[in-house]
Amino acid sequence: MRNREANQHKDRLDDLFKQVGEVSDINLQGHWARYLCVLVSGFIEVSIRAILTEYVKSRADTSVANYVVRGLDRFPNPKMEQILQTLRAFNPAWSDEIGELTEGELKSSIDAIIATRNIVAHGGDVGITYTTIRNHYQNAVSVLELIEEQCDSS
Repeated sequence: MRNREANQHKDRLDDLFKQVGEVSDINLQGHWARYLCVLVSGFIEVSIRAILTEYVKSRADTSVANYVVRGLDRFPNPKMEQILQTLRAFNPAWSDEIGELTEGELKSSIDAIIATRNIVAHGGDVGITYTTIRNHYQNAVSVLELIEEQCDSS
């Protein structure tokens, strides 16, 4: 990832995933998996906001950029459909292309991260494993990189 803020979050998560991957106790890994899910959800939110903020600030007048950035502050727990709606507001072609590229496993991972995060945040019991959240995280990084590439190519 090229966006500084998103990359900093990614680096911290990569380090934590590595540390948790070295934990031999499966039950302890399961507890960490729930925590990692919450962090990955936040990573998605922060990264999309950072990527789109960087895009708009580099292309729009300051007052327009400020308005758009304020609107991006209201972007909690974004499932794939909300991400596509946000991209559609910038450019309908972006939404169409990202929607096609993420259909299937990538979309499912984003939606699963957010759904699991919501269950965890409200005290529910989930059966997410370290391996599952690690795979979802890798897919989320792929989605964010697609969005970043889309912004860079415009």
